[in-house]
Parts: sequence; C-alpha cells; structure tokens
Amino acid sequence: MKRKLIFTTIGIFAFCLSCNDNILEKQNPNEFIPETFYKNDTQIVGAVNAAYSSLQSIDLFCREYFFVHDLRSDDMGSGGGQLETPRAQLLNGTHDPSNSLLTSVWRGWYRLIHQANQVIENVPKAEFPVTEEMKTRVLGEAKFLRALAYMDLVVLFGGVPLMDTYATALGQDKPRATVDEVYALINTDLTSAIESLPNKSGYDDANVGRANKQAAQALLARAHMQQGKYELAKPLLVDIINSGEFNNWKEISYIENFREEQEFNDESLFEVAFSYDFGTASWDGTGQGTQTEVTFRGQEYGPTAWRNVIPSVSLLNEYEKVSKDDPKDDPRYAQSFYQIGDTYHNNTKTITVMQGNDPKISWKKYQRIYKAAEEEQRSGINMRVIRYTEVLLNLAECENALSNDPEAIDLLNEVRSRVGVEMPPYPTANYPVNTPAEVFRAIVHERRVELAGEQIRNRDILRWRALGKLTTEPISYFAPKHALAPIPQQEIDNNAVLSQTDQNPGF
Repeated sequence: MKRKLIFTTIGIFAFCLSCNDNILEKQNPNEFIPETFYKNDTQIVGAVNAAYSSLQSIDLFCREYFFVHDLRSDDMGSGGGQLETPRAQLLNGTHDPSNSLLTSVWRGWYRLIHQANQVIENVPKAEFPVTEEMKTRVLGEAKFLRALAYMDLVVLFGGVPLMDTYATALGQDKPRATVDEVYALINTDLTSAIESLPNKSGYDDANVGRANKQAAQALLARAHMQQGKYELAKPLLVDIINSGEFNNWKEISYIENFREEQEFNDESLFEVAFSYDFGTASWDGTGQGTQTEVTFRGQEYGPTAWRNVIPSVSLLNEYEKVSKDDPKDDPRYAQSFYQIGDTYHNNTKTITVMQGNDPKISWKKYQRIYKAAEEEQRSGINMRVIRYTEVLLNLAECENALSNDPEAIDLLNEVRSRVGVEMPPYPTANYPVNTPAEVFRAIVHERRVELAGEQIRNRDILRWRALGKLTTEPISYFAPKHALAPIPQQEIDNNAVLSQTDQNPGF
C-alpha cells in the first residue's frame, strides 16, 4: 500500500511593527503571531510542516531545483521543446546574475530558512502542554531543513548571507558570510539534528516522510566531503550502514526508487513528498497553497511530453557493455531511459516517436507513464533526495581518499550486486582497480550511472574540481567563473549590505 505524508501547512505569519498610538497597538485576538502561536504540540508540528511545504514549491522540488542542478552537469542535453532561455543559458554556460532559475532557487531556499528560523527560535519558548520530546524532535527537523537549504546554497553560490534568526522587519539585511562560516552552521545544525531525531524506523506511517537521524548523518557526510574532510564523513556513513535501518534495501528494484508504489522504501533516507491525488498543476511560489502537492518533473523530461531535457550522449556512453550481444546491458540503462519501441501504460502502448532533438532516448526515472496513458502537468512521484546507494558510494569515495582501496572496491561491488541483473564485480575489463587512481575512476563511473538524473552529478563535479581530483574537465564550456553560480542580481540590489564587490568572480 502506498504511504504518503501529506503535510498540513500553516499560513505565513504576519509581523506587525509597533506604533506610538495606543489604539494601533491592539492585537487582533484571532490572528496568530509567533508570541501566541506556539502553544501545543499540534501548533509546533504545524510550524515545521510549513517549512517542509516550501520544498514542494515551484522554486524548489516542484520544478526549478532539479533544472538548476541537472542543467549545470554533463548528464543532460536539450531535447528541444520549450527549453526557455534561462534554462538554455544554464545548459550552455551563458547564464549571468539575472538568470531567473538561479534567482528562484535562491528565493526558495531562503523562504525555507525563514520558516525554519521561526521554529528554531520559538519552539524552545513553548510551555506545557507542549512535551519536551516533541519540542526536541521538531527542533531537529527544523535544523535539518535549514542545513539542507544552506548546503545547497553554499555548493551553488559559495558564501551567502547567513540568516540564523528570522527577520521581523525590513532592513535586517545580512552581509555575505564566508564558505567556512556557512559550513560551520551546517555542522552545528546537523550535529544537533543527529542527537534530536529518531531513527528512520522510529516514525509511524503518519510521519514517515520526516527528517530522521540517518538522513541528518548522510547530509552532514555530504557537507564534510564537499570540503574534502573525508575522515569526518566516514564515521557518519559507517554508522548509517551499521544502524540496520537499510538491511533490506536490495529488495527494492532499481526503477521502483522512482515510482509511486515504493515511496519511503527501505532504500530511502529522505525524499520530498508529492501526491497526484491532492494536487493540480500549480505555479505556487511558497508551496503553501492548496494545490501544491505535485511536481513537473515528468512533464519536463518525458518522452511523450515536453521532452525539454534529455540524457546527454556522454552519459549514455558511460553505461557498460557487459557482453557482445547487447550494446548497453548494464540493467540500469534500460531502467533509467525510454527508447523507441519501449512500452508504457502498463505495457499497453508503445513509444513510436520522440519529438525534438537526437538521441531519441528520454528519461524513464520519475515518469508516470509507466502506468498512465500520458504524462501531464502534475506528477505525484516523490523526489528522492538521499538514497542508501549514495551512502555506500560516498563511503567508497572516503575509503579511496583515505587509502583504503580494498574497502572501497567492496562497497562498489555491493552497489553493483543489486541493480537488477547482477553486474560483474570490479575489476572489469574496462575498469581495472590496481591503483588508487583506477579505483577513483571506477567510483566516478559507478556514481554517474547509479545516480544519474538525481541532481547529484553537479555537486560531484564541483567537489572533484575544487579538490583537484578531475583528470579531464567534463563541462565543455567551463571557465573559472563557472566554479560557482552568480549571486542573483536581484539579491544584491535588494540587500543594503551587499554590493557588486560581493559578486562571484567573472560575473
């Protein structure tokens, strides 16, 4: 039975400025403000639910988040269709500070940060009948969400304004923090979240989609790895593996990680919930409307839909030829992409044509047409944010960096043993693993084919480039200025303590 956490959201709090006239100082007793809202378990949970709902907004996982990461990697090409100018700019490297997608993602994350800050500041003040157990958990959730936001911002933009308290009035602008300062807050938030949150199995079905201890550990490990601190990431990843929470992950077939029937499954650490049953096509910027439970991912990437984004030739060529009989028989290939002649709609229809550019191959991950007659402007398939195989591959990278290559190879082979039809273990003819450099090459390959189209490749490239691990540059248009995305010009113009000198180099 499908399990789905539908968050009940609350409206954005209204903040009123004081006035000297007593008659204007009267507070409407029917209006919630922070000082009057956080009074019971239902209200503090409702407050953190509002932060979760921002993940569903058009600025984030409903649409723009996956575009920003996918189009800045080498895994995607243009399918033609309606790839608007701001998206084409990201794909081609011609984006600048006016790019609307970058502005949207920046805005979406800061909206979530504002909501998380409200929770973090006000929940500790809540008194009985709010239970200490619930306060601890809700604070852990809010800190996880704030860290998730800052993690994405620092990876994309570098140092950003550090809003660690919520704004109550205009003019409370913050300067640009350093990268180290942003990572310090991420570390503090996630360390607290790890101590505060239950294991994944500690939630009942009604709360299955909430942040959990293992998700916080995985996110903190990601943060350490981005900084090259592999020795700090490793014990977090080992603890996840040893937790026993994911012992049955191999029972989930690869493709089921991107369909509705296996959401919140034994391979999932954290995902953003959507529901076809509770939403219509929505362009809501806050994620708090009544129809924001769907994502456009299927419509944008689908072979029978807009087909705006398709897999790149270099990604398709990455999949291994295991035998002479099949040019692409890594089973993840067929489970990741649709080709001409493939069936859909419960095998009752056949793909005979794909509009737009070559190659005539399109994404299968996150496509609803496996059971539907057509893709449309709403999909209830959850967006997976952290999967267990990423944990295994992250640990493999750590082991390689820490000169433990036999352990790294074992982890790679653990991933390959589940992909559907068992892949031959490393070493293979194409991927010998006799030296640390060869093991790292195998890690790069395995990450690319296992995690394709999951908004991870961009972060990998940024990390490896910064740490000097790339032997060749995978982005054809790359120039030094593309190491970071430009700070949105709108943010520089609207922030009184930012100026053009705060812009990233090259922009």
